[in-house]
Amino acid sequence: MNDTKRTLTDRDLEILRLIAQGCTSPQIAEKLSLSPETIKWYRKRLLSKLEAENTAEMIRIVSEKNLI
Repeated sequence: MNDTKRTLTDRDLEILRLIAQGCTSPQIAEKLSLSPETIKWYRKRLLSKLEAENTAEMIRIVSEKNLI
């Protein structure tokens, strides 16, 4: 199994899919019944986990690895 896949939780992948679909943090928060601050926390954590500089790079990485 891919090491990145092991480090990403189901919630991480769910949020990544919504980001890739173009949803904003407030939209994701509403869809998942979470606070916008929680989504911002997830975004920061995902950038760190994937060693990405920005959202576009993060989505490129997970797309290349077929994670979403």
